[in-house]
Amino acid sequence: MKAEYQPKKIVLHIDELAKNYDSLRDMGRDTDIQISSLSRLARNEHKRIDLGHLQRIAEALDLNDMNEIISIENDDSYKDETNLNDF
Repeated sequence: MKAEYQPKKIVLHIDELAKNYDSLRDMGRDTDIQISSLSRLARNEHKRIDLGHLQRIAEALDLNDMNEIISIENDDSYKDETNLNDF
């Protein structure tokens, strides 16, 4: 029996990681990533993710587990939209 379809979304945890800095500007200086790019990543407004950015963030924060930067989660907003069509 096939489980009900559950769409997924990619979630970046840049906003959490940025708490290690006084500001995104400081994080940008440390990672050599433009603040506008970091800001989009922190707000999860991305279509493509530069692997070089993820690598620089991991190096700057001495991370060894990519799960601290990025995860795949259930997209609950999809359920909300489909439930509207049930009425």
